[in-house]
Amino acid sequence: MTRRGSLFAAAAAFSVLAVTLAACGGGNTSSSTTGKTNETIVLGTTDKVTSLDPAGAYDLGSWTLMYNMYQTLLKIPVGSTTPQPDAATCSFSNPTTYRCVLRGGLTFSNGDPLTATDAKFTFDRMLAIKNPNGPSSLFSSLKSTAAPDAKTVVFTLNQADATFPYVLSTAAGALVDHKVFPASKLLADSNVIGSGRYVLSKYQAGQQAVFKPNTKYSGDEKLSNGGFIVHYFAQPSALKLAIQQGSVDVAYRNLSPTDLTSLKSNAKLSVIEGKGTEIRYVVFDFKTAVGGNAAVRKAVAQVIDRQAIASNAYNNTVKPLYSLIPNGLAGATESYKDTYGTSPDVAKAKATLASAGVKTPVALTLGWTPSHYGPNLADEATQIQRQLQASGLFKVTLKDAEWTQYQTLYKQGAYDAYLLGWFPDYPDADDYTLPFLVKGGFYQNGYDNPAVDSLVAQEKASSSQATRNAIFAKIQTQTAKDVPVVPTWQGGEIAVAGTKVTGVESTLDPSYTFRFWVVGKKG
Repeated sequence: MTRRGSLFAAAAAFSVLAVTLAACGGGNTSSSTTGKTNETIVLGTTDKVTSLDPAGAYDLGSWTLMYNMYQTLLKIPVGSTTPQPDAATCSFSNPTTYRCVLRGGLTFSNGDPLTATDAKFTFDRMLAIKNPNGPSSLFSSLKSTAAPDAKTVVFTLNQADATFPYVLSTAAGALVDHKVFPASKLLADSNVIGSGRYVLSKYQAGQQAVFKPNTKYSGDEKLSNGGFIVHYFAQPSALKLAIQQGSVDVAYRNLSPTDLTSLKSNAKLSVIEGKGTEIRYVVFDFKTAVGGNAAVRKAVAQVIDRQAIASNAYNNTVKPLYSLIPNGLAGATESYKDTYGTSPDVAKAKATLASAGVKTPVALTLGWTPSHYGPNLADEATQIQRQLQASGLFKVTLKDAEWTQYQTLYKQGAYDAYLLGWFPDYPDADDYTLPFLVKGGFYQNGYDNPAVDSLVAQEKASSSQATRNAIFAKIQTQTAKDVPVVPTWQGGEIAVAGTKVTGVESTLDPSYTFRFWVVGKKG
């Protein structure tokens, strides 16, 4: 997940995709059988919050709170990667019409009923506000929203889009009260309300968020605690100290690999590792002479040592990645391993450059940002520089800039290549292809392959997972040939908790939804 501009989403022939589970039945209850329901849980994090209004945030720190305050029409339950009913049962009635029927008894925490009018208002409002920090770009396929009656919501799409249910399950689809939220501007964080599992009772930006159970919540989740507090820390070192001293029950994002290694030896703590789909990668700028040279890109892919990056920069807390689509998602392959192998091959890289008439050493500028992805990105950048220069084929200059400036610079062509990371919007391979590969991707690197664009359009328009997997395989094969990016590593979800804390392992999954309600304490 990273903020990005409006992206291309094309359509082709579409089969009906349905999410047709019963609105009130079949839902996973995510309660801990050993937790005390009256305990308040304290979580510590270094994440930042942009906004608590769903129309104004598209970042993990904000979405973590939203998932617990608001309901969405659909959700990704614990242990699943498929959207299932939350506030509604939904299905496609034709390729471009998606219909949702709200469950009965939905109520906002202030007592207002949640109706189809609120759902229509939610999406109309978000698209109208189109906040630059908001998630409106995720709804590029949404043409209009209608509420023909109090319980029915009808979405009309401008093209077939098999991923639309996934987008509805994200915090971008958090349902808001039309009587409380203004139609044309964001609501102040201290005034937000929802219909989710918790009510925000106190909020101090950058310091803490205090939640109490929502007594009006009518969903199927059971709370394993009596409330939840989130404390915000400026530095990972302060978060480490807090979990060691017991002032927080859970430390979630972002302790350094060194800190995690150290904490594993603490008998009072558990380092919990879950499946995750965070990725890091090197992007090439096709607008520069170096980044736009296919031989240079392939030579870099042949020289980079992913295992050395994982070991030396991240203390083996991450794993080498050989495709944009991470392991664990349907459709993932290892196309870069198939094309370039697992070990660096300087001889092949040298031959690649020589056959293209490229003189060596190639002068390459590599960009990175020092704060946004944590302190270890500096180690990763240095590792890549050393590896490329040790081959004798490259002379690498590192250049860094803070995140806001960095985003501007890499889009302006300041670097031949640059380092970026990604957290998923939703657990589907489309979220690792369309944003990166179509029309230069969100980073606008100048890559443009009509054949890849067509394949992305085809996978979005198919409701058959087998068909989509086959298409994703073709996309990954072509990506490895073109090398617009070089994937470096994949990371899992990691949290540290006191040994009496329960349920954390249940919520560390590829959806990156930290579900407060599953966390409790045992006696």
